Amino acid sequence: MGELDEAFVQGLEHRAKLSATQIERIPVIDLSALANPGGNIDNLVSEIGDACKNWGFFEVINHGVPQETRQKLESAAKKFFALPLEEKRKVRREVKTAPVGYYESEFTKNVRDWKEVFDYAVHDPMRTPLLPDPDDQQISEWYNRWPQYPPEFREACEEYSRELEKLSYKLMELIALSLGLPADRFNSFFEEQISFVRLNYYPPCPAPDLALGVGRHKDSGGLTILCDDEVVGLQVKRKSDGEWVTVKGSRESYIINIGEIIQVWCNDAYESVDHRVMLNTEKERFSFPFFFDPGHSTVVQPFEEIISEQNPPKYRPYNWGKFFTTRRLSNFMKLNVDNIQIGDFKVRD
Repeated sequence: MGELDEAFVQGLEHRAKLSATQIERIPVIDLSALANPGGNIDNLVSEIGDACKNWGFFEVINHGVPQETRQKLESAAKKFFALPLEEKRKVRREVKTAPVGYYESEFTKNVRDWKEVFDYAVHDPMRTPLLPDPDDQQISEWYNRWPQYPPEFREACEEYSRELEKLSYKLMELIALSLGLPADRFNSFFEEQISFVRLNYYPPCPAPDLALGVGRHKDSGGLTILCDDEVVGLQVKRKSDGEWVTVKGSRESYIINIGEIIQVWCNDAYESVDHRVMLNTEKERFSFPFFFDPGHSTVVQPFEEIISEQNPPKYRPYNWGKFFTTRRLSNFMKLNVDNIQIGDFKVRD
């Protein structure tokens, strides 16, 4: 990441200190019942529903993803981030043409993130609207940018995303059932999905109480599945009292959080929750979130089966592809516009 410059240090000194309560375990849900076709999963569905309603986060074990697949990805990612900077920059993202690939945080006085990242699309190419295009008629195709080293990198990434895609569909079916919907209610939206995986590397930070790995945010997509290492960093804003709590999973589990699309689909029955990533002064940290997002043509709005006269729609429809592209361009290019939020589509009384 290079040496800290004076402006960055001054920026850290002027930030308020961040704090959170002790490590807390979010709901842990055992998915082993899914391995028995025709078995009773009523308890599992109930647990998923309670976790989505009360936390917006949960942890899954016995999920069916081979441990070897995870280990391959972790090994390949660590080798990639250990490469010289000039080698990693050979696959640096191109914001306008292909916002996938490698990038590192830019350190300024107002720095927020302290990390290196590699993004890749689950389905290559990824098809999204070409903005600005008010009618969404033009489509852009984003192709993954794979590094030459380590040679096993691409295969490890693609194998991992295939397994996580399977797990995502299982979880979405359970969430649908917990809402009283058919198990396959969400499936058609993901036929041309624009899902992607982010490989995060957080180097040790000299002032971890003053900087962030990732600032406070909510995930705007469908579902996020996080592969985390043993170095804690994830913090979640607990719904019961609004306090920040530090969350730690395990080497055998995945941490799940629902995104804002599910919040809109279920008309606020479940809510996407604020979370952030803290840093460590001595240890580096790796994390690999899988963002399960629907196709670009998806119109996101509360489901007809959920809304009623007593529960009218709380959101106006919006196009997911346009939302996704606008959000990424705003983040990447620092456009002089507000970062689009689902609150922009909230129905006002």
